[in-house]
Amino acid sequence: MDVQRKLEILADAAKYDASCASSGTELRDSSDGKGLGSTAPGMGICHSYAPDGRCISLLKVLLTNACNYDCLYCVNRASSNVPRARFTSDEVVKLTIDFYRRNYIEGLFLSSGIIRSPDYTMEQVIRVARSLREEHHFRGYIHLKTIPEADDALITEAGKYADRLSINIEVPEENSLAKLAPEKDVRAIRRTMGRLRLKLDEAKPDGKSKAKPPRFAPAGQSTQMIVGADTADDQTILATSANLYGAYRLKRVYYSAFSPIPDASRSLPLQAPPLMREHRLYQADWLMRFYGFDVGEIVEGAGWLPLDIDPKLAWALRHRDRFPLDVARASREELLRVPGFGSKAVDRIIETRRLTSIRIADLGRLHIPKHKALLFIILSDHRPSPALLDAANLAQRFKPKVAQLGFEF
Repeated sequence: MDVQRKLEILADAAKYDASCASSGTELRDSSDGKGLGSTAPGMGICHSYAPDGRCISLLKVLLTNACNYDCLYCVNRASSNVPRARFTSDEVVKLTIDFYRRNYIEGLFLSSGIIRSPDYTMEQVIRVARSLREEHHFRGYIHLKTIPEADDALITEAGKYADRLSINIEVPEENSLAKLAPEKDVRAIRRTMGRLRLKLDEAKPDGKSKAKPPRFAPAGQSTQMIVGADTADDQTILATSANLYGAYRLKRVYYSAFSPIPDASRSLPLQAPPLMREHRLYQADWLMRFYGFDVGEIVEGAGWLPLDIDPKLAWALRHRDRFPLDVARASREELLRVPGFGSKAVDRIIETRRLTSIRIADLGRLHIPKHKALLFIILSDHRPSPALLDAANLAQRFKPKVAQLGFEF
């Protein structure tokens, strides 16, 4: 099989893994004439597309889509009737270098099906990263998938070459994983996450020793959960994410809406969940990480996020007694809970109000959407009507307007 055909198969096989952002690592470049590539801000990835048309930020491939495991939700499972392919490590290295020199990419996201054993698979993945770093002096971004239960020495070596490592938790509940992926062990996945965290902690300078700690994945670790492959509600998913952030200090939890696959098991749903659910989970995740919300505040009662309004607005509508908020006096924590206020906008508000009062006209300059924020805030030239804030149909003002379908003539 030629490399072009392998690339078609293995790039397509990798498209279901969402955890491939190239952020948070150390800055490197090759402006000194040594090495190749960079992780400079703004470089990004140029014009690289998966076979389904989505623009991808990295050369995102599997080393092989052959796999010993038979995870029911995976198109590459052992029993799946799909074309199989396998790159050699030299082929992945050459593709990465060639694509970089053509300005198609700035980095590599490499995963693999499990073949022979976890240790053997991890060794093959590491061989690519080692060659790029040591033989070709590649300084671009490298994200490697960590294979659960791989030997500790292999994990250490992977962190030496990779900017980020990740291991997928797959689904939020242990019983679901046992049902859908019987060869995978959630305890083994969590043990590996724990080992990664310990090594990340060891790689941080302690401020006391002059010796430089060993390099280990400076962009940290991430994971991914499939949304909609089991019956877990949004509260369960977010509670699992909160636990992962707290226990392992993950940089990101990625959410990937389940996509029905050919010849699927009857244990799987027949239809994909709405993509808006994935979007709402990302918004809720952001509220937990950057806005001071906990899971119990974001999802109250039913266990599901509303699809028609964002989770911060939904919270504000449930807690109207906290509004309107006086922008001139409110704390940063309070301002972060105002619908339409992003964290950067809040910082600009705090900086601006030290010098002058904030008016309606200033909201545009602060990149704040008026239609969402004005009902919840008091400005020097604005105070919302109490009757409007207390109106029973207030939520309807923010929901998308229903449009009659046309005949597309």
